[in-house]
Amino acid sequence: MSTVATTKLSSKGQVVIPEDVRKALGLEPGAQFVVMGEGDMVILKRIEAPDRSEFRALAKKVRAQARRAGMKRSDVTKAVRSARRRG
Repeated sequence: MSTVATTKLSSKGQVVIPEDVRKALGLEPGAQFVVMGEGDMVILKRIEAPDRSEFRALAKKVRAQARRAGMKRSDVTKAVRSARRRG
């Protein structure tokens, strides 16, 4: 990316991504990011939901692996309930 700009950290810990950078990356309001800190760097990585076909393919693969492992739907329901209780 050839767009370079500077910004400041607000008293509330907020950082504005300059307009030129937002436009170059196609960032829209509501975009979500993973934030990582390393040394003197802060890295923002945009999180994007997979498209429906990619999600369906992943779900199909997971179901097949669960069947091979001998898991039943009730096993999954029980595991989800247990995880939710642990918070």
